[in-house]
Amino acid sequence: MVAQKNLCVLILAAGKGSRMKSSLPKPLHRVCGLPMVAHSLRAAQGLNPGAICVIVGHEAPRVIDEIKNNFASWGITAPIVFAEQKELNGSAGAVRAAQPLLEKFQNVMVLNGDAPLILSSTLQKMYDAFDTGAAGALVLGVTVPEPKGYGRIVRAEDGSFERIIEDTETDEHSRSIKEVNGGMYVFNCKALISALALLKPQGPKQELYLTDTLSAIKDFQDPVLVYNLSDYRQALGINSQIDLAQAEDIMRARVSHKLMDNGVRLVRPYEVYIDEDVQIGRDTIVCPGCYVKGKTKIGENCRLDGTVFITDSVIGNNVFLKLGTYIEENCVIEDGCVVGPYAHLRPGTVLKKGAKVGNFCEIKNSVIGEGSKVNHLTYIGDTDMGQEVNIGAGTITCNYDGEKKHRTVIGDHCFVGSNVNFVAPVETKPYSKIGAGSTITKEVPQNALAVARARQVVLENKGVKKND
Repeated sequence: MVAQKNLCVLILAAGKGSRMKSSLPKPLHRVCGLPMVAHSLRAAQGLNPGAICVIVGHEAPRVIDEIKNNFASWGITAPIVFAEQKELNGSAGAVRAAQPLLEKFQNVMVLNGDAPLILSSTLQKMYDAFDTGAAGALVLGVTVPEPKGYGRIVRAEDGSFERIIEDTETDEHSRSIKEVNGGMYVFNCKALISALALLKPQGPKQELYLTDTLSAIKDFQDPVLVYNLSDYRQALGINSQIDLAQAEDIMRARVSHKLMDNGVRLVRPYEVYIDEDVQIGRDTIVCPGCYVKGKTKIGENCRLDGTVFITDSVIGNNVFLKLGTYIEENCVIEDGCVVGPYAHLRPGTVLKKGAKVGNFCEIKNSVIGEGSKVNHLTYIGDTDMGQEVNIGAGTITCNYDGEKKHRTVIGDHCFVGSNVNFVAPVETKPYSKIGAGSTITKEVPQNALAVARARQVVLENKGVKKND
């Protein structure tokens, strides 16, 4: 898309969000894996504007740091600037804080940092309607089933915009209007700046309402338009934990529908939890109770049994993740691997093609070689394992000496018996064999058998005394 250099976008993210009952700043509450403000930024980015300005206020440094540290990973390429609303005195007060930026642009779109469901395609249609209509302002209107609590959009007899009536000021007639203010706008910057200068504090909190600028711009004889959006859910603002949960449901449904349209089998789509940035290949089956988070990528023809958890990892094709498998960030599972049930892969784990990790195994920062098997009740940490290795039950790598971590190297085609301890740093060469119950502290040569355990001693008549 061609950059719209004459357009800037303001995202209002200064509010405290008292009704959230949380110490976390309101814009940073997450929906489908991303902070709400990130969704607003992504929607704005779809317009390819000349700049995006985030208006901050409550916990400003925390909100700014979150955005600065993550905007690139969110896919934001437009220049981002910040303006601080030092006095939380309403939406128009927030926009006033960005006036130096408005003076550099022809048009501005105003969005909310707590309305994460708006689609970029909707914003583009709003802007196109504004541009085509040569308007001074445009407001997003949505028709809702229950308008209580919203400002009503009053239209003239010819259908044009007349004014907005706040819910507290409605009479019997206007109270029944179901087209309400969606809280998003497009303005001509000069008209907006002129209107902002005329505003006076309103209401019990003596706030400056952005909606009042629409009447002022209309008085300037500039057209004020309404863009009506049939899907009112896109404009839903998040003011409570209940609202947050509802937004999560809506966005996860979007994600699920998109995946199913691309050939993914979700056994019960409303019982899986898949983040917006997750990629899943066709013919992969996802069973109920699975959490797939972050930027995880899953290949084709995989199966995720119930209650599988994955975050920020890469899964190849034809992988079977059995019940209860837990995969942390930065793991790579190559084609044809089988994991679980109840296996735990910690950060930095790589399973090469066809490897198997079985029940109640924990793998951390290790490479499990192609075709190798770690089938049950085992801990492998900081290990480089070759191909076609067999690890017996109860084996562990003792990788930490109390001060430093050390690596274990297990060569190709090694056979490791049950209940073996590798005391790192240590290496076993290819084709070696380790006897069950051994504690290995020295290098094992190629094609050798290592047995490191005390000789069994039997003392007669020293067992459990029998009752007479």
